[in-house]
Amino acid sequence: MTEIARPEPSRIYRWMVLLFVAVAMGGNYYIYDSINPLERIFIDKLGFSATAFGWLNSSYSVAAVATLLIGGIVIDRIGTKKAMTFFAALCLLGAALTASSGRPAVMIAGRTVLGLGAESMIVAATTVLAKWFKGKELSFAFGINLTISRLASVAADNSPTWANRAFYPQGPNGEPSWQGPLFIAVGAGVLAVVCSIVYWMLENRAEGRYELGQAGSIDKLEFGDSFRIRGLSFRQAAAKIWQALIEFFRFNPSYWFVVGLCFTFYSAIFPFRTFAIDLFTNKILAVHGGVTASDAIRVLAHERAGFFNSLLPLSAMIATPLFGLLADKIGKRAFLMMFGSVLLMPVYLMMGYTNISLYVPVCMMGIAFSLIPAVLWPSVAYIVDQNRLGTAYALMTLIQQIGFFILNLLIGKANDYAHAGLDNPAGYGLGMWIFSVLGFVGLAFAILLRVRETGPHGHGLETITAKG
Repeated sequence: MTEIARPEPSRIYRWMVLLFVAVAMGGNYYIYDSINPLERIFIDKLGFSATAFGWLNSSYSVAAVATLLIGGIVIDRIGTKKAMTFFAALCLLGAALTASSGRPAVMIAGRTVLGLGAESMIVAATTVLAKWFKGKELSFAFGINLTISRLASVAADNSPTWANRAFYPQGPNGEPSWQGPLFIAVGAGVLAVVCSIVYWMLENRAEGRYELGQAGSIDKLEFGDSFRIRGLSFRQAAAKIWQALIEFFRFNPSYWFVVGLCFTFYSAIFPFRTFAIDLFTNKILAVHGGVTASDAIRVLAHERAGFFNSLLPLSAMIATPLFGLLADKIGKRAFLMMFGSVLLMPVYLMMGYTNISLYVPVCMMGIAFSLIPAVLWPSVAYIVDQNRLGTAYALMTLIQQIGFFILNLLIGKANDYAHAGLDNPAGYGLGMWIFSVLGFVGLAFAILLRVRETGPHGHGLETITAKG
């Protein structure tokens, strides 16, 4: 008997899935960004250095690098619904551990646990969207997902304002609290777990009623078989392991140019956000008396700095879906990334060496940043075979995390080396130059991608448009 074809999920059902996945991602984002406003409090109250503060996010990246390759294959094998919930639970555990003690070692351990789950959760969410929206509003869905989840980053950056009592429980003249803000991050982790469970329930219901897209069959790379070397000679074992690694990294050049763009853009933006609130606070205080500023002015500058840091995800929230619609409409994805690279190159030097309003460079950075989820991430779905999609996204995110690890430590050490702070604002200049160089590297990758995609081996990134 011929099986009756089931209908596709309705548009409303697809957007319900998107809503709960995006809110779960918001909890993830909030936990990660919750430490951004705390750098100066950690330095003054817990004895951190800028390098030690950088380790909080570098340890996150080490864990992400250690688990993302496996995480992508886990997603392909056990499915997105189970993977989302498992990784969300790890995020919650990491947030709770970070908030439990003011000792650097314990906090670093908590951020390590967060890294075990957070980036693999992002890969799982990305795979969900590719499964539910490929061939439909894929770029727009990516943009909406990041727009909703980045609301959490905006909330984390602005937490010194809306959660002022958590930061300053005794008022502006009292001792600031390092732990109160981290308890809010634990609540965000609980929300992520709840929304992941709701998504699991939605997909379970859909599997019995609708014809779903395929997130990808099991990846052809079989770790168990590839690394089973018992009984082999050393030469045979080495050859087998080498062949397995070649197979794993066997992607086309366009994919690697996209990965290079992702590496440079994320390395220039996320590590900057780690240290930006301290930079902005001291730039604001320099105009209001510097080291002689009152406690009330310092609290106000802290709040204002959080607001300026939040402009980055806020402007990206607005621009991401718009660029997603534009990419769906006209293609030209490599050209758009060239535009983003040019936009990114001058912003750090503008912040470090001019008195121009922070609104200008931060909004420019946010627009450039918005191109990554709107253009780069959806492009992978067109470049890579569907049955390797989870692994491709995981590998891309893993290499991005290597950039996070290097830049968080490098900028922390640069700030310590140059004695950057309120009494020496010029000390931030070295870090600004490091970030600026990445913009030039990103432009080179964008040009290479455009040359490849306009040639005979292109995948249509410059021509593919939405079918409606």
